Amino acid sequence: MKRLHPFIARLGIELPLIQAPMAGVSTPRLAAEVSNAGALGSIGIGASTTEEARTMINDTRALTCRPFNVNVFCHARAQRDAVREAAWLQHLAPLFAESGMAVPTVLNEIYRTFLDDDAIFDLLIELRPPVVSFHFGLPTAERIVELREAGVVTLATATSLEEAKLIEQAGVDAIVAQGIEAGGHRGIFDPDAVDEQLSTAVLVRLLVQKTRLPVIAAGGVMDGHGIQAVLTLGAAAAQLGTAFVLCPESAANASYRANLKSTRAETTRLTSALSGRPARGMVNRLITFGEAVGSPRPAAYPLAYDAAKQLNSAAARRGNNEFGAQWAGQGAPLAREMPAAELVSTLRSEWLS
Repeated sequence: MKRLHPFIARLGIELPLIQAPMAGVSTPRLAAEVSNAGALGSIGIGASTTEEARTMINDTRALTCRPFNVNVFCHARAQRDAVREAAWLQHLAPLFAESGMAVPTVLNEIYRTFLDDDAIFDLLIELRPPVVSFHFGLPTAERIVELREAGVVTLATATSLEEAKLIEQAGVDAIVAQGIEAGGHRGIFDPDAVDEQLSTAVLVRLLVQKTRLPVIAAGGVMDGHGIQAVLTLGAAAAQLGTAFVLCPESAANASYRANLKSTRAETTRLTSALSGRPARGMVNRLITFGEAVGSPRPAAYPLAYDAAKQLNSAAARRGNNEFGAQWAGQGAPLAREMPAAELVSTLRSEWLS
């Protein structure tokens, strides 16, 4: 067996591999199968109510006695702008009409931020999942301390050295270094800030050199050879998301799976048109329509996501799946379809070869 970073033992896992949380795609069964196979499975509760989150955590715990990760969203609350929101809805009006739905008159903040969600925090303190990870920012230092005192290991996503230093100062245990190749929502703290869009390799080396915390590489890693590559760069582990979407245990729908197995997987784009925050997914009509020349700025996150989800729901009822978020990283063409435990075993073999 290859030598592992000490942080892997602290996580209580056998392999330097974390399955990304992927809210809406990861399931308790997916996370449990990954954890049972020796890696760290994850569930994302950022889009869940407190009771839904309780059920997901309890269901995961019922399926595995191994450690697993629970991910929360730490985004700033949306700054309401009636003019901006109305302009975005008016822009989408032709798509709503095509889908047989009236344009919504109001957009809602469908995802509550962990920053002011006392109920979710209390739930985490009560249930004490082995690992909790933060995306889009950080909770207060007091909450991080309380989680540590509850025996929870914490992780947080960084897309830059500046964010990594904030994570280190806050007392988080490890940094998830998310390169520009990664699928899904970019973890940048401030989506309006200048984004250097560092690659996973550059970001990992930068954080290994400039911080003292263990670094977990995320973005573009799809097989065991990729895992070994980021470990050679100094990462303690690799986090893979897109690689697990085709597992039968994931919640990805038939359209998502079909597109990920097709040539469409060869074209992904980082866009704010779907949710209001930068996120990478396979290109569809909503992305191209929302980014067409002359398009207004999307409504803020997660208000734009409310519009996209309503549009997708209406269109899907008519058999049109061109408006759904199908997140995928630049390594998407390398995705493989196999059960989660088999995929972890395959990744292990490739890493050890």
